[in-house]
Amino acid sequence: MNIDAHQHFWKYNPQRDGWITDQMSILKRDFLPDDLIKELRANGIDGCVAVQADQSEAETEFLLSLAARHNWITGVVGWLDLSSAKLPERLAHFRPFTKLRGLRHIVQSEPDDRFMLREDFCRGIARLKHFDLTFDILIYPRQLPAAIELVNKFPQQKFVLDHMAKPSIRTGEIDAWAGQIRRLAGSPNLYCKISGLVTEANWSNWRPAEFEPYLDVAFDIFGPDRLIFGSDWPVCLLAATHRQVRESVEQYMVRLPTRVREKIFGLNAIEFYGLAR
Repeated sequence: MNIDAHQHFWKYNPQRDGWITDQMSILKRDFLPDDLIKELRANGIDGCVAVQADQSEAETEFLLSLAARHNWITGVVGWLDLSSAKLPERLAHFRPFTKLRGLRHIVQSEPDDRFMLREDFCRGIARLKHFDLTFDILIYPRQLPAAIELVNKFPQQKFVLDHMAKPSIRTGEIDAWAGQIRRLAGSPNLYCKISGLVTEANWSNWRPAEFEPYLDVAFDIFGPDRLIFGSDWPVCLLAATHRQVRESVEQYMVRLPTRVREKIFGLNAIEFYGLAR
């Protein structure tokens, strides 16, 4: 079973979606299941995990409503206010929604690079395991030290690093990023998504070979059991089609055993998120 473990849906709202700049005008429209299913079928993908793009409970409810209507949306990574004193009751409210498999916070946009280590936020992270929820870590490389502390602080919590922490592929910088990733990967409770690479490269002039040094690092330190493929559709459209994203990863893995490819393109996502087969 092939899974796209990282994609988004939205009904475009210019006030809410202010992160979509004029440079990203291709994203200034609705992206809904009828759009994605065409891409998944064309690329031999059986299901997907819908990930939040807005920090609101309304976003979580929106994604769950789509998942309820489309069986191939196998899981949802939503948003709840992890710092809120009301978090326990909100977690209890969403517990019956079995397709809610994890939560995410857009930490990359927080001005405090150590935001994830705030006491109230950590108190929220500590509650997730009881509800069998994972946590997606969305950060820039400068926030990797805080991520290392967070993951070490909660060794029983399942974490996944989104977009390989967005290495600076445009500039080719790799050494500092690789050193921090190696430290982070020392925690066996952390997985890593092979996703979002095309938008960290030059949008109009990237080549798959540019990703190879970064993928070498990821494969070396995470191994075949903790890497998960995600397209980051529709954000990927800034630089590549859904097919081009998948093919860039397939090209890198062409010499790997079939079983390894099966893990990265689906089985690891099923295991990590606890998706129904």
